[in-house]
Amino acid sequence: MSKVYSTIELIDILAAERRACIQGQRLNLAATPRTGNPVVDQFLKPEAFQKFTAYQDFKAAIHRYQREYLVSGIVWRQVTVNEKTIIFPVVHEQLIALSDDLKILQAAKASVLDFWNQVIVGMDLYLSISHGREFRSIEIQEVEAIAQRTEWANMLKWEKSNFLEMLLQLGWGKPELAAYRRDWPDSGSEYVHAVKPGKQPIC
Repeated sequence: MSKVYSTIELIDILAAERRACIQGQRLNLAATPRTGNPVVDQFLKPEAFQKFTAYQDFKAAIHRYQREYLVSGIVWRQVTVNEKTIIFPVVHEQLIALSDDLKILQAAKASVLDFWNQVIVGMDLYLSISHGREFRSIEIQEVEAIAQRTEWANMLKWEKSNFLEMLLQLGWGKPELAAYRRDWPDSGSEYVHAVKPGKQPIC
């Protein structure tokens, strides 16, 4: 039986292919950038579109491979805040979640939320609205209500010497489609930003 590539190997393969596409070593010559608007079309560069399409085609083939050979899209993320550390599962941004991956994410949701609640005490909370272009102040009870309606949680941290922002992604459906609501309403996310009092979210 031929070897089945692991999650990490697929990530490395995708990274190498992406570099090859960016460098112009891979092109989808059949792809032509057409929006239907001649004013917009004249500004689209065919080679850039062909590079992008070549990579998207390759990535779709990797996703088919994942489904066929049941290769997980899960990687493990570590976040440390105020000497507290959590390691939790997320789906790698270039891979897809299998049904077993979704069960792993759902099982980890409570621990992600518990950690987030511990490290954001005293911080101001904002809900991302208008596709991330605006923020609305939100109370912790509202966050808890959103969390009850969602299936899994992801978390990111941005920190500098005098700045800390914690981003909580509360999602449902397929993680690879949830970020930009490409599969709305079956998949989607709400984003809650926690920042130090008086600060505004930057991410």
